[in-house]
Amino acid sequence: MKRLELILLAGLLGAILYANVSSVSQTVDRLQADVLRLHILANSDSEEDQTLKLAVRDRLLSCSEEIFGDAETMEEVREAARQGLDRIRELARQVVREQGFTYDVQAELVEMPFDERVYEDLTMPAGEYETLRITIGEAEGHNWWCVMYPPLCIPAAQSVQSDTEEAEAAFDREEYDMLTNPCRYRARLWCAERFSRLWDSVRKNIG
Repeated sequence: MKRLELILLAGLLGAILYANVSSVSQTVDRLQADVLRLHILANSDSEEDQTLKLAVRDRLLSCSEEIFGDAETMEEVREAARQGLDRIRELARQVVREQGFTYDVQAELVEMPFDERVYEDLTMPAGEYETLRITIGEAEGHNWWCVMYPPLCIPAAQSVQSDTEEAEAAFDREEYDMLTNPCRYRARLWCAERFSRLWDSVRKNIG
């Protein structure tokens, strides 16, 4: 009887753990589906190239209304970014030329992996995100990133700040809690990742 009770208890604990991990995984999935990130790669890590990267950043953020117009949903923002890639590239190239460089610039809309990234008071969990990716020259320097949608990148005098009020309004309660209290979720995110890898492995073996 004791053995049966232990088995039932283990099953119950496993079900609770799975439900908890599954809930966290679903929250991450919603975040990834509802976010467009801006990712700018500098030509190199020289002071001049890093300064140029930030100048490109400032120009793109200042022209965000021109690029995205009245887009309000993720689908509309995605389409506006896709339609505006040539204009985005031209804006970045203008900055490069104004600063006296001849680097080429590429602009593309891609799905790309990110590690956990801290942006002032917000922490974006690791995962695959749709990204407006700008590469300058050889794109071998450190990158800069922020969240373009919801519009959390706020240009300041010498930097860019995150708009936590916008974040609180744009994300649901679970998403916002994950963004602002990452320590609560790291262990469960780690478990969710391991569950996902295990499940992928099982499916491959079955197939």
